[in-house]
Amino acid sequence: MAEEASPVLEVKGLCKGFGAAPNRTTVLDRVDLTLARGAFAAVMGPSGSGKSTLLHLLAGLLAADSGEIRVGGASVSSMSDRDATVFRRRRIGLVFQDFNLIPTLTAEENIVLPLLLDRRPADRPALEALLERLDLTRRRHYLPSALSGGERQRVAIARALVTRPEIVLADEPTGNLDSPAGRAFCDVLRRINADEGCTILLVSHDPVVAAAARRVHLLKDGRFAGAFDTGHDAALVSQRYLELMEG
Repeated sequence: MAEEASPVLEVKGLCKGFGAAPNRTTVLDRVDLTLARGAFAAVMGPSGSGKSTLLHLLAGLLAADSGEIRVGGASVSSMSDRDATVFRRRRIGLVFQDFNLIPTLTAEENIVLPLLLDRRPADRPALEALLERLDLTRRRHYLPSALSGGERQRVAIARALVTRPEIVLADEPTGNLDSPAGRAFCDVLRRINADEGCTILLVSHDPVVAAAARRVHLLKDGRFAGAFDTGHDAALVSQRYLELMEG
C-alpha cells in the first residue's frame, strides 16, 4: 500500500536525559523523525542507545527535556499528564514485550479494556472482524494464563488496534516469543499495515523483526545515524545495520 503524504508522526529536536549534573546522562540528543500515514518503520540500535526511551516519549509515558512530538497533528509534548493519558488511550496503540495483559480478564475483555476505560461501546462487527483477523475467535474467553506466548501477543496487538489509533508503537514486541511465534507475529504486523494502512513504529534489536518494516532508522549515541529500506530482507537489514554502526 502506498504511503500518503500527510505525516502521522512528527518529532523535532527531541532531547532526553536522566540523572542530575554532573552525572547526568544524555540518552536522546536533538532527534528528528517524520512518518507518513501508513508507514511501517523500525528503530534499531545497540543496547542503551535510547530506543525504548524514544518510544516512551512518543507515547507520552515520559516527558521530554526539550523538542516537540506531534501525533496526528496534536502536540503530545505539550500535554498535561491527564490529557496525554486520554490521548494515548484514544489515538496511540501500544504493544509491549511482556504483553501487559490483566491476568484476571479474558482475552476479549483485555482487548476491549481501552474502550471501557474511555466509556465507549465496542463496535461488535469491528471487534468480531478483529478477532477473526488475528485468529483469536476461538480463544476469546480464555484467560492469558491459558494462552500461548504468540496468542497473548496477538491479544496485545488487538487491544492496540481496537481504538483505531493514529499509530501503533511496539517495543521489542517479539522479545518474549520463540522464533516461529516471533516470525508469525511479524507477519501479522505486515498484513495489518498492508491491508488496513495502519501506521506502525517498532523498536527491535533483531534484524528478522526489523525486516518486517519497510524502513529502518538507526539510533546511535542518542541520534539517528542513518536510515534504509529493508526490502523485507533480514540479511540486508543485518548488513546495512553493521555498515552504519561501523561508519
